Amino acid sequence: MAEQVLVTGGGGYIGSQCVVELLEAGYQPIVVDNFSNAVRGEGGGVPESIRRLEKILDTSIEFHQLDLLDKPGLEKLFKEHSFSAVMHFAGLKAVGESVQQPLRYYRVNLTSSMNLLEVMQAHGVRNLIFSSSATVYGDPQYLPIDEQHPVGGCTNPYGKTKYFIEEMIGDHCKAEKDWNAVLLRYFNPIGAHSSGEIGEDPQGIPNNLLPYVAQVAVGRRECLSVFGDDYDTLDGTGVRDYIHIVDLAKGHIAALKKLKDKCGMKVYNLGTGTGYSVLQIVKAMAKASGREIQYKVAPRREGDIASCYANPQLAEEELGWKAKFDLERMCEDLWRWQSKNPTGFLKGTAS
Repeated sequence: MAEQVLVTGGGGYIGSQCVVELLEAGYQPIVVDNFSNAVRGEGGGVPESIRRLEKILDTSIEFHQLDLLDKPGLEKLFKEHSFSAVMHFAGLKAVGESVQQPLRYYRVNLTSSMNLLEVMQAHGVRNLIFSSSATVYGDPQYLPIDEQHPVGGCTNPYGKTKYFIEEMIGDHCKAEKDWNAVLLRYFNPIGAHSSGEIGEDPQGIPNNLLPYVAQVAVGRRECLSVFGDDYDTLDGTGVRDYIHIVDLAKGHIAALKKLKDKCGMKVYNLGTGTGYSVLQIVKAMAKASGREIQYKVAPRREGDIASCYANPQLAEEELGWKAKFDLERMCEDLWRWQSKNPTGFLKGTAS
């Protein structure tokens, strides 16, 4: 019988793509989501991303609408299932919004993670993959960033919540020697499923660069604001490491296999090791879409840094994982998704 893996936040951009890889690797994903980032499908009971996956893959996917702040609901779920592991994606995720609403980010991200850890402990589920972020590194002291880089000097509340959750997991693994956790520090996931049927569909105004650029290209938004052109980078705009969502999802399957080695707590960067500037991204998306992308320079955003890109060598050495897709492919897949879904998952979702 297939191992059951709980996927929290599995209706969202990253979680839903990991559901694809779990199914293809022979696992049985059990998806929970509270629809804070996921879009309801027709009928409202299941995220549209999951509904589409069921059609693409010709299978059924078990889904439960659940907020991890609802600890009794979480307890009930664990009583009804025998999970071999948990992939934890659920949480609020926008840097700029976290600066404006720090208490909301601390309450949601930290409390939900603590509830999850406590319920896992109570039900003897000791294997965890945590969706962390390169934001835990703060303003880089050196580049490329490896896993030995100091953490905790976060420049925004979102990054701090990821850092605090990492600390919680680390302390718990020290206290409970039979626990295994892999913390995956993402850089910037972009792209979409090759079918063009599932991709990133932010609700409201996108907080991340690529979905905004894609929406400008498709005509959903008039102009991109480039926040700052006076950074110490090749063209003055911020430089980031962008990774294809499929590569990222495959990294989670490699991490699941690592858990079987009774690895204790491990930390890995998932990135390509190459940094691209905002203007390079604009150019790449213009090529992929065949459309001019209008942009204007705006003041820097609080909490942003000049450059951040990964040294992903440890993941290659210990997980046997390496990103395969280049920026051109990432933008092509993103454009396929956006052009097939100009207003997002459901008609009328344009804002």
